[in-house]
Amino acid sequence: MATTQVIDATIFASSHPDIAKRTSISGILTSSVMLLVGILAFGSTFELEDKSSTISMALMVLGTGLFLIGIFRLFWKSKEVVYLPTGSVTKEHSIFFDLKYMDSLTDMVNSGSFSAGSVIKSESSGNIRMDVLLSEDKKFAAVQLFQFVPYNYQPITSVQYFTNDGASAVVAFLTKSKQG
Repeated sequence: MATTQVIDATIFASSHPDIAKRTSISGILTSSVMLLVGILAFGSTFELEDKSSTISMALMVLGTGLFLIGIFRLFWKSKEVVYLPTGSVTKEHSIFFDLKYMDSLTDMVNSGSFSAGSVIKSESSGNIRMDVLLSEDKKFAAVQLFQFVPYNYQPITSVQYFTNDGASAVVAFLTKSKQG
């Protein structure tokens, strides 16, 4: 008899007191430069004598493209998720595994005992997906497992948070599972 549990939060939608979204200064600067160059490229088409030339059209397309990409980056890519105690930016990863490892992975995630000596190997795609939010300094990790049930991945564990040595164990496990 299978037991089902309802898991509301996913790793990218859950909140942790040591994780915060902040504005990325470098993201805003990059977006602003793209906007400015796009506006200048588009505006320069009006200074050309032959407005129907290939150069004029190329500048118009380049200017419009840079402007639109700059707007997109400004509104959707200018935020970053940061681990507050160290100020380290976090990155999202999804790692896939074969279904035969589901019980082992579930036990690992729920108990927090990640072993670098594990024989579990990741794959390019699979029925089990492990979503990981990992700080660049490897001091924070959030992990959640999903199983593919026709048409989408359903959570099979709640989000588990690891700091310091626990996060280092997660990194060691992930590194070992990608080798071989």
